Amino acid sequence: MFLILLQMAVILLVTLAFGRLAVRFGQARVIGEILGGIALGPSIFGHLFPALASRLFPSSSLHSLEILSNIGLVLYLFLVGLELDVEHLRHQKATALATSLTSILVPFLAAAALAHPLRVRFAPDGIGRLPFVLFLGIAMSITAFPVLARILAERKLNTTPLGTTAILCAAFDDVAAWFLLAITLTLIHNKAEGVPLWVRFASLAAYLVFMFAVVRPLTAWLARRARDKAMSYEIFVLALASLLLSSALTDWAGVHPLFGAFIAGICFPRIPSWQNATGERTEMLTSALLLPLFFALTGLKTRLDLLSSVNTWLWAILILVAAIGGKIGGAVFAARWSGQNWRNSLGLGALLNTRGLVELVVLNIAYNAGAFSPTLFTMLVLMALITTMCTTPLLNLLKIRGVPDVIEQVS
Repeated sequence: MFLILLQMAVILLVTLAFGRLAVRFGQARVIGEILGGIALGPSIFGHLFPALASRLFPSSSLHSLEILSNIGLVLYLFLVGLELDVEHLRHQKATALATSLTSILVPFLAAAALAHPLRVRFAPDGIGRLPFVLFLGIAMSITAFPVLARILAERKLNTTPLGTTAILCAAFDDVAAWFLLAITLTLIHNKAEGVPLWVRFASLAAYLVFMFAVVRPLTAWLARRARDKAMSYEIFVLALASLLLSSALTDWAGVHPLFGAFIAGICFPRIPSWQNATGERTEMLTSALLLPLFFALTGLKTRLDLLSSVNTWLWAILILVAAIGGKIGGAVFAARWSGQNWRNSLGLGALLNTRGLVELVVLNIAYNAGAFSPTLFTMLVLMALITTMCTTPLLNLLKIRGVPDVIEQVS
């Protein structure tokens, strides 16, 4: 017990310090927290103080941290689903819909083009071609909805046409990516456990039908009946219990508990006061205590020392160029096609290029499923960090501010 409490204290202090540094340099706090996790891993702390690192983070003690961090991720994905405005997704404008599709498709195709040489060089033994392509495509095409929302709020862009379009695109990207991830994990677990594929997909389909045909209409009815009522302690506990049951069901079905948490968030009653209360009660504990554990575990898996040759660095740069070019290029093409000017189109591409924490969640799932080697995992972690760090400088370069009359109305 002493060791895990000491580990948690060290992780919290380090990620807090790095988070404050990131904010001081004009970056999102999550960037610093991720860098703090990497600093605690073998790349920096383990390299400079190997004996102390092995005593503080012995491999035998990491299982407890893994469990706590997974609980944090379940709560975090629930909050991601909670923040999605599903009604807006149903009524997207032409720019949002076209940009969403191309900003997923173009980087996914870029990933598919790189998949074979990367699989030959960096994939672990036993990973199939299709699951590897799907995992890599998801990693290259995802957008971090929560980080993007915070960037828009900080820059007062969230109420502008550009900000609204970016949020809709990111929401659609996240929904598409998590459904693709569910399919990929179904394929992986089916092969590993020998369960017939149709049973896996039938279980997933039954779960989705139950959530969207039974649970969501029920919560919509509840929202109409209780819209003026404050959220009680009992309702909050029921919401958490429902979240955990949803996560348990998807884990049992062979998908992933995080997918169930995301769907539970989408099905939560759309009562603004309840959403705000649930977010406030859950987010502080999740962000301050549990997510830093995930950053630290990600840092312990990130091995910058494995990028020790010119050839390996060239592949890392190629992945970065493909990710940025595919995401921004796809978004700019669609925005220009729908009538936007170059500045708005580039700004939308820069915003959708934000990957952040959601990307790290996907990478860790793929790593734990045996799809990515430590070397490829490290390359993709660097890609996630750099693409997210590029967002604010690109917006500054384009002189995009939260002034409604400067940003053209999105058609």
